[in-house]
Amino acid sequence: MTLAQDAAATRASAHARVESVYRPPHPLDLRRTVGMLRRGPGDPTMMFDGPVIWRTVRTGLGPATLALRSVGAEIRVSAWGDGAAEALDLVTALCGAEDDATGFDPSSHPLIAEVARRSPGLRLARTGEVFDALACAILEQKVTGLEAFRAWRLLVTKHGRRAPGPTPRPLYTAPTADEWRLIPSWDWHRAGVQPPQSKTIVRVAERGARVSRALLATTSGDDRDRVLTSLPGIGPWTSAETRIRALGDPDAVSVGDYHLAHEVGHALSGHRTDDAGMLQLLAPWAGHRQRVIRLIYASGVSEPRRGPRLTPADHRRH
Repeated sequence: MTLAQDAAATRASAHARVESVYRPPHPLDLRRTVGMLRRGPGDPTMMFDGPVIWRTVRTGLGPATLALRSVGAEIRVSAWGDGAAEALDLVTALCGAEDDATGFDPSSHPLIAEVARRSPGLRLARTGEVFDALACAILEQKVTGLEAFRAWRLLVTKHGRRAPGPTPRPLYTAPTADEWRLIPSWDWHRAGVQPPQSKTIVRVAERGARVSRALLATTSGDDRDRVLTSLPGIGPWTSAETRIRALGDPDAVSVGDYHLAHEVGHALSGHRTDDAGMLQLLAPWAGHRQRVIRLIYASGVSEPRRGPRLTPADHRRH
């Protein structure tokens, strides 16, 4: 660590703590609700430390760090940084307060009915961070999770900002759209990001604020897809992944995912299916298809692996 980095780390840790308590009017499983936002165990923007979830936030007043802990029926929150007060305002949406399950009927399938009964605290988190969700999803296009998580870790650590607070390990806020645009080609290459993905992130970053405003103003899945897929390099899969993280969209389905159709088919019908078959199986829950997918993952029911894992390719050698 350089002297400048050491000084920045010292300043980051020196912020006073601000505290708050959120008392959700419904059961809340904090780990299953907020934890799904973590991009791998080395995510530089988020980590688990026993019962505490640490998450960095970029606000209009500056970087902030949140520490969330579930205690009884309360979520106790601490925040550090210039943007601490603004970050506290984001906690309720992060904990699924805006998730509306009206009209969801799990009773038409025994597995979904049982998991819904056992998991009343599973909510859909909403971050409101449209560009961050887009950048994550673009990095995950056509690569393994390990490759995408590594790229996210390397790029955010180098080009993001050190987050404030006494985090168990150094955490960082994700780069702003303007900062993503300035990442040099060699850093993309070292992170193993292919040119189509890096160019897509840069192009989206050029209109990041407009895209965020347009997406946050939409109210239907079709309109959300229309906004996102109008961007070069953004297809239905990337759109759905963005909707899930940024908006907590209860109906988004990641069509084109390498594993998802197989997992849904196995859980709901006992055998593999393709994307068309998955959509047919999920059709009874229109409006809540992502909620059903989350319940499937929470069930622990998973299709047995039939072959070796896909080996990540090292594009840095080329």
